[in-house]
Amino acid sequence: MKLGLMCGAAFVLGAPLLAQTAPSHFDAAKIVGHIETLSSDAFEGRGPATPGEDKAIAYISAKMAEAGLEPAGDAKAGGARAWTQDVPLLRSENVGTPAISLTEGGTTKPLTQGEEIAVRAPLDGTKAINIKNVPLVFVGYGVTAPEKKWNDFKGVDVKGKLIVVLINDPDFETGSGDFGGKAMTYYGRWTYKYEEAARRGAIGTLIVHESQPASYEWATVKNSNTNTMFDIVRDNPKASHAPVEAWIQRDLAVQLFRASGLDFDGAKKAAQARGFKPMPLNATLSIDLAATSGRIVSHNVVGRVAGAKYPAETVVYSAHWDHLGVGAPDAKGDKIYNGALDNASGTAALIEMGRAFATAPKPERSVLFLAVTAEEKGLLGSEYYATHPLYPLGTTVGVLNMDGIQMNGPAKNFSISGSAKLGLLDDLIAEGVKVGRTFTPEAHPEKGGFFRSDHFTMAKQGVPAISFGGGNDLVNGGIARGEALSAAYTKDRYHQPADEWVPGTDLSGAVQDLDLLFGLGEKLANSREWPAWSADSEFKAARDKTAAARK
Repeated sequence: MKLGLMCGAAFVLGAPLLAQTAPSHFDAAKIVGHIETLSSDAFEGRGPATPGEDKAIAYISAKMAEAGLEPAGDAKAGGARAWTQDVPLLRSENVGTPAISLTEGGTTKPLTQGEEIAVRAPLDGTKAINIKNVPLVFVGYGVTAPEKKWNDFKGVDVKGKLIVVLINDPDFETGSGDFGGKAMTYYGRWTYKYEEAARRGAIGTLIVHESQPASYEWATVKNSNTNTMFDIVRDNPKASHAPVEAWIQRDLAVQLFRASGLDFDGAKKAAQARGFKPMPLNATLSIDLAATSGRIVSHNVVGRVAGAKYPAETVVYSAHWDHLGVGAPDAKGDKIYNGALDNASGTAALIEMGRAFATAPKPERSVLFLAVTAEEKGLLGSEYYATHPLYPLGTTVGVLNMDGIQMNGPAKNFSISGSAKLGLLDDLIAEGVKVGRTFTPEAHPEKGGFFRSDHFTMAKQGVPAISFGGGNDLVNGGIARGEALSAAYTKDRYHQPADEWVPGTDLSGAVQDLDLLFGLGEKLANSREWPAWSADSEFKAARDKTAAARK
């Protein structure tokens, strides 16, 4: 889940809606029922390839059928469709406790998995990591961007080494520079940094965690990286993953640099300039880790309302059903990562959006309701759909993604993840005007929200796609309260067992948002419009290639 403008908290139900003159298409009580069920302990955190997945996909399928949708997944014998799309994944899990040690200037000390360091189970196809005294080299932000004349690896061969990198972009600290200021580019994402290490043949990557540039606390890193790892099944996994993919605490990085006669903050400042050169560190790392590895099949859940006039053309609503499953206990001993906001809430909204379309006049175009797996493991379910679509991407009108819903009451504004320019956003803004709501660009573009939810994988294939964000300018408390609640969720609940359903939570804002999204989807489903990317968008070329499919 991306961290956006919505967050979970308990408030009084029944706050007034802005400019709500027509009856709503949505029943808050039904949404509550889905969230309560999906985020209950019985669903064990909805981890892929666990009993929690079996319960989740059975529940979602049943509720989609009850809502009046038709199954729209994989084709079965005789031409009928299943409710699910099989998603083959590589699954890797550490066995026992890894033995990790750091050697600085001849002195060796052990590192505790989950405390100073978080080493992911290997996704390069191996079943063990056994490295001894591998040298470390600091390569700044780990970026190779020829179009910006930027290379953090100048003159250094990192084969056989571990690279130490900073999270986010070189512009994060200053807000200006070659990477466009505060808004994170894909170069700032941890996924890119791991990919670049693999491309350069490094043994692996140690990403330095800092809360502000990462946009989450160490607890999130620990809980997301020390449990079971997944990836889509790749022909050559070593091309995308080095053996070691890990995070380290900032305090450990400071110690590492000090042992090498370097100042961490000074090195970070140097890394923000194009002239930065890699800095070898006077330290080595050893890891002895065993893992189980194999292929499993997870599932996307897919329902549909077939179009009356243009059934081959498709508007997509999406949300991810998965969360982190059962993991390390918190201070209270709770091991179940329930994921109420992230993303039982979006899944609940998806089911009820399906009900709204199934009970409305039949749309001219088809409307697809796609509940994807393994978002928390790297947007894998949506990536699989985007590369193995059940319905052609060339005739997919657009994607409206819901990664969490508004739980703090109604807002005067709304947003989307990132700053992409596309006709789909213009349409959303126009729908907002009808109900007296304004669009606000993402409040914290430095968090890289555009790359952190399932619309991104569809955008990469050229499909116009947005991930909706509930507003931060709350009717009750304004921006100050909206931002404070979002920050509190990030700190205390995001990717932690505390993301549980709170009885009495105010969903009037969620109902308001869903009516807005329904209006947009209904407009698209009953028009001949094909929303486009802006002329300077990196996704426009991929979309243009599919234009012939619409003629």
